[in-house]
Amino acid sequence: MTAFSRPHLTLLTDDAPAPAREASPWTDLAPVGDASWRLDALCAETDPEAFFPEKGGSTRDAKRVCGGCTVRAECLEFALANDERFGIWGGLSERERRRIRLRQRTDLSA
Repeated sequence: MTAFSRPHLTLLTDDAPAPAREASPWTDLAPVGDASWRLDALCAETDPEAFFPEKGGSTRDAKRVCGGCTVRAECLEFALANDERFGIWGGLSERERRRIRLRQRTDLSA
């Protein structure tokens, strides 16, 4: 167990009490674009620890969940647009998303 806290993938609906909504990491984000896809995200129904593994830890379980998720593409777009640096988003690790961003920059400059 580490001494730092990890982000939690908490999904709250509009009928949740106001203090809970204010404390949620979901509401603390200032996302680019529409983030309503989160309502259908399978990760919100699973253990968030799988999506934020320790350095060198396995990403297999998180990627397996992402593989069956209907909003995987939207999740990946969100992560790329918001420069998410940690965790598994849209079925890709930080390193895999970094490669996509580098490719996008290369394509734009070409």
